Amino acid sequence: NNPRQAKQFEKRKARSEAAVQARVAAKPVVHYPDILPVVGRLEDLKTAISKHQVVIVAGETGSGKTTQLPKICLELGRGVLGTIGHTQPRRVAARTVAARLAEELAVPIGEQVGFQIRFGDQTSDRTLIKVMTDGILLAETQNDRFLEQYDTLIIDEAHERSLNIDFLLGYIKRILPKRPDLKVIITSATIDLERFSKHFNDAPVIEVSGRTYPVEVRYRPMTEQAAQDEADAGLQMGILEALNEIMALERGHRSPGGVLIFLAGEREIREVALLLRKKWKVPAEILPLYARLSAKEQNRVFSPLRQTRVVLTTNVAETSLTVPGIRYVIDPGMARISRYSVTSKIQRLPIEAISRASADQRKGRCGRISDGVCFRLYSEEDFLGRPEFTTPEILRTNLAAVLLQMMKLKLGDPAKFPFIERPEQRQLSDGFQLLTELQAIDGERRLTRVGRDLADFPVDLRLARTLVEANRFSCLKEVLIIVSGLSVQDPKERPADASQKADEAHRQWRHGQSDFLDLVKLWEGFEATRQASTQGELRKFCRSQFLSYLRMRDWREIHTQLLLICREKKFRINRGESDYEQVHRALLPGYLGQVAERTDKGDYAGARNRRYHIFPASSLFKRKPKWLMAAALVETSRLFARTNCEIEPEWVESAAEHLVKRRYFEPHFDVTRGQVLCFEEVSLFGVVLVKRRQTDYSNIDPSGARDLFIQDALVMRQLVDRFKFLRKNEVLIDEIEALESKSRKRDLLVDHQRLFEFYDSALPQTVVSEIDLTEALKTDRGLGGR
Repeated sequence: NNPRQAKQFEKRKARSEAAVQARVAAKPVVHYPDILPVVGRLEDLKTAISKHQVVIVAGETGSGKTTQLPKICLELGRGVLGTIGHTQPRRVAARTVAARLAEELAVPIGEQVGFQIRFGDQTSDRTLIKVMTDGILLAETQNDRFLEQYDTLIIDEAHERSLNIDFLLGYIKRILPKRPDLKVIITSATIDLERFSKHFNDAPVIEVSGRTYPVEVRYRPMTEQAAQDEADAGLQMGILEALNEIMALERGHRSPGGVLIFLAGEREIREVALLLRKKWKVPAEILPLYARLSAKEQNRVFSPLRQTRVVLTTNVAETSLTVPGIRYVIDPGMARISRYSVTSKIQRLPIEAISRASADQRKGRCGRISDGVCFRLYSEEDFLGRPEFTTPEILRTNLAAVLLQMMKLKLGDPAKFPFIERPEQRQLSDGFQLLTELQAIDGERRLTRVGRDLADFPVDLRLARTLVEANRFSCLKEVLIIVSGLSVQDPKERPADASQKADEAHRQWRHGQSDFLDLVKLWEGFEATRQASTQGELRKFCRSQFLSYLRMRDWREIHTQLLLICREKKFRINRGESDYEQVHRALLPGYLGQVAERTDKGDYAGARNRRYHIFPASSLFKRKPKWLMAAALVETSRLFARTNCEIEPEWVESAAEHLVKRRYFEPHFDVTRGQVLCFEEVSLFGVVLVKRRQTDYSNIDPSGARDLFIQDALVMRQLVDRFKFLRKNEVLIDEIEALESKSRKRDLLVDHQRLFEFYDSALPQTVVSEIDLTEALKTDRGLGGR
């Protein structure tokens, strides 16, 4: 009825139609490489996606599902009314998948095909296919509740069952009834497919074959000699023996084949790379591959092979990435897997045996260019005895962050949320316990103001809690540096062949009293150099100081991100320097469960009866302060406290007011102070912060304090010198006792009980001390004469 509103509506409608037409016009021509197995199921996939809201696509490694499914969706007309969202578990995979898609569709990155990761966004209004980490999609749920910017979602590598993936699968199931236009494709290796199908109401499963050549498995368990050596030495010997066997096999091939070696972490990769360069007398290209490498370094593994290439990788290459030219896999059968103990409250990072499913994924990395060979450095009996699948992350981590996000999104009772595999009740309780510790929820499990603030920071909840407290203590400048530094991998490098030089270089940033302040010193040194240097000079500085330039860059990027959030929240960034106490009192609320006292044996007694040691790399290792706070407790060969600082127990008591337990004992009348006192013990999670502190008993038990005051101060006449009525009573008592003695009668003087009852009835209930009694006598002048 309103012409002006109608005109505005028509304008918006016209703009929307023009935008849709522009997206239709921008759609690139789709071609499919015939060599990929997924192409053989094109029609089946198109039909399933057209007919069903959710489709499960299961494909072996190398089937082409990751790169071809977004193109199929484009061909079906998706990506026009919304974007095709395509998630990957890791940043390196998101980048490489986007690059591959852009290449196949002959478009530049950032246009029709883009990607978004934690520290990079190459998308635009013209983007039809957006490849991103699953964490990015999860973060978008906070501002786009029904994910309306997407018309299609492809959740890739769902079999990895990370915490992000499991939460997304539950979240997507919840919104599907409200988004009938949304198409969802779940891709997985051929692992536990029935579970995915049932989760989405018996969604159809389409299986696509994978490897094009057979793979032979050779079991090469470590020799008895290797088993007697240290684990690392035995592993290195096993790798060298397998490589020598591979070189013998390579003589039958005209073109070189690549070798992919799976290792537990970056340290192991560096050590094996050093070993091969020193002891393996074969001209070969030795390349590392892990998530923290730069895009340029990662891309080296995708370049054409010109000689024997050995790629040393973590499990990043297990499923997310297909490394070309791989003919051989060496699998030691181990990985570093994060596990959280609900009982001990410790996140452990043990290196442990991988599951059969993971071992088969690793095997599937070869056999793409010719017959492949997978060397397993363990026995077939060992393989068959392993669990079928890796335990999903949701069953081996603390759920506090998930619970907080669910509360912010008002998703209801977590016990009723449609997780693909529901966590145990004790895990949920443990998550709520941490939220209570961080003051993110109240006693009714309702989100507090602190909790709402925590949910806005894209960092670990404990770190977010310190930012909130730093605003209160006016030390955000320092704590922002610390929090962003703890949110990235340690930038300090310590190569095996130059460990002493690295230690000397890093010593300049030692604070001595706090590892947290080491980060501040390092940051200030780096920033001073950065502001006075070119990028080339800065890279040179990092190399000379044994720092990772890339991790320092990541540190700066997350610092900028957190600084912007703090400014949006109107937090106050201090300009001046904060003192030691301010900074560490701000850090404490995030780490109350990681406070400990040094024992007579030199180790530390912490919360919940935990005993641990300071990590040798800590600047406090030799100092061993009386009281300690740690940012992390990590169990490897033993339980270590990492990133530590010296604290005072009274700081802890103040920060943990909502958590401490107080025990009161030995109430007594103190004649000097004229009041009833007792001793107080204050403890936090079993750590005694205050052992024997005198306190006013009347604040604890007013009735008990009054009784003791009457009994000791008045009946027993300990205050006789301070009150006239007591002196009169004493004279009277002495006279009565003399009369009893003279008359030999013992019933003239009332006993102590009768005297207590007399004072009890005569005195006001508020009288519990000498000061109270004095005030009462002033107020009621007749009281002293009764």
